[in-house]
Amino acid sequence: MYTDILIIGAGVTGCSVARVLSRYEASIAVIDRGADVAEGASKANSGIVHAGFDAHPGTLKAKLNVEGAKMYPDLCAQLGVPYSQPGALVLGFSEADRATLTALVAQGVENGVPGVRLIERDEVLALEPNTNPDVLCALYAPTSGLTSPYEMTYALADHAAVNGVRFMLGEEVEGLIKAQDGLWHVTTDKGEHTCKILVNCAGVGAATLHNMMSGDLLHIIDRRGQYYLLDRMQTLPFKMTMFQCPTKMGKGVLVSPTVHGNLLLGPSAEDIEDELDTSTTAEGLEFVLKTCRLTWPKATTRGTITNFSGIRAHEAKGDFVIGAVGGQQNAYETVGIESPGLSAAPAIGEMLGAQIAKEQGLVPKAEIVPPIVRKKPFHAMTTEERAAAVEENPLYGNLVCRCEVVTEAEIREAIRRPVGATSIDGVKRRTRAGMGRCQGGFCSPRVAEILAEELHIPMTEVTKCGGASRLLVGTIHDAMKEGC
Repeated sequence: MYTDILIIGAGVTGCSVARVLSRYEASIAVIDRGADVAEGASKANSGIVHAGFDAHPGTLKAKLNVEGAKMYPDLCAQLGVPYSQPGALVLGFSEADRATLTALVAQGVENGVPGVRLIERDEVLALEPNTNPDVLCALYAPTSGLTSPYEMTYALADHAAVNGVRFMLGEEVEGLIKAQDGLWHVTTDKGEHTCKILVNCAGVGAATLHNMMSGDLLHIIDRRGQYYLLDRMQTLPFKMTMFQCPTKMGKGVLVSPTVHGNLLLGPSAEDIEDELDTSTTAEGLEFVLKTCRLTWPKATTRGTITNFSGIRAHEAKGDFVIGAVGGQQNAYETVGIESPGLSAAPAIGEMLGAQIAKEQGLVPKAEIVPPIVRKKPFHAMTTEERAAAVEENPLYGNLVCRCEVVTEAEIREAIRRPVGATSIDGVKRRTRAGMGRCQGGFCSPRVAEILAEELHIPMTEVTKCGGASRLLVGTIHDAMKEGC
């Protein structure tokens, strides 16, 4: 199958690049080994839009973090993605921490982070009274924000799709080569794609693809971070994201609200061998809880509704690698897009998209289809708005997920989106059905029925997250015929 531009990777970076390139006259496709977009780090991170004080001045991380963070408020409003800007504190408990934070403040000022400053214990406790009273000082970053990383990725993908980008999911790249015809030939487990322009946004797999194209080898260190997600509380103990002093392994363990009203504890930071190993461990979670108690002495696991982990693609040299692949024509890449990758993603898309368009002579489209306007979630509607929604579509009157107040209408709409849900997890992340206290114990059977109806497949083909993750292995009728 031929396409002018082939993007490998449907995470937040790949979808950002696809959305920008969809403004130009070219056939564009995105492939990913996941069964859905946002199947890698884009679905399993802290959801923080970092202010930009942590990245070293002069690096791409620093430049694109600050630029991307400034884009988030307007972009989220345009795409209908949740966003808030509660600010962040990085806590210090010793004079050594004070020295670290003083240097971070200076770094933030040099990077152009608005309002970043050092504050003392009394102001810390006035801002966040549940902080450990042993705190000495803190870096205060008022522009630190929060978003939903997977909802952002879905919205970017949808906007790219309505402007002509094709998404081909569940395809794993097995090889690529520049052939004598001048085209890139990309072999997957489902066939072969040819393209004029290849864009590598493959996350933890990006260095592997780079090394197939270039003799200047890159090395990704797969770094796993484990989290606790706590149930929503009537009053959250913290309004802001609460960091501890960073280490060489990352920004440190945090206590943070989410845009949906939960509390997140984590992540750990452990280098692993398997880039797909998103398991959680007793040791990793114990480390997270113990470390969080330095920030919040009352931290407890009693409210935990789930644990999860994500893999960060840490490039050994420490910075983002973005641009043309050295020694190759018509090949571009984004490698080592770890934190602050979510924050930087919109700026990465604009930067790389503009470079590709300029170097390849792409012609802008005369007209761009605007983003689809998303309806307000049923749980956030007023009584009057809910009545109007049910009047317009009676399926809003069928409550499927009690924990998160998600209706049948919303689930069917999630499946019908331009890049729609095809699995239980795909519905969950687009609608929050199954995200609540019972973690899908009540609503999953009905969600599976709706998926089967919308996708025109038998219930036995419905999966949790694509591939072989089927929920059902057969029917009682068939089992009885077989004498079971």
